[in-house]
Amino acid sequence: MSNDQVSKPQYRSTLGIIRDILQACMDSGMQGTLISEISRKANLSHYAALGNCRRLALAGLLVAIRTKRNNIFAITEKGIKFYREFQRFHEIAKELKIRY
Repeated sequence: MSNDQVSKPQYRSTLGIIRDILQACMDSGMQGTLISEISRKANLSHYAALGNCRRLALAGLLVAIRTKRNNIFAITEKGIKFYREFQRFHEIAKELKIRY
C-alpha cells in the first residue's frame, strides 16, 4: 500500500461536524456565540470551526456578527429548521444502524 492510499480515519462526517456546530449555536440561542465556544463544543480547531461557520453563513443557516475583537455566529430561522430536520434524519439513521 502506497502512502497516498493510507489516510487518517475520519471519525465524523461533514454532516456530523455541521450538526455539532448547529447544536452549539442552538444552545446559545438567537443572540449568538463566540467562535471559540463553537470550536470547543464542536471539538474543532479554531480555524476549522471558523471556516465551517462561514460556509454555513453563506448557506443562510448562520449569521456572522463581526465585532472589533470577536467572531460571533448566530443560528437563523432557516438554520433552526435545517437542524430540526437533520435531527429527525439522524434518529432514523440511528434506528436503522446507518452510518453517514
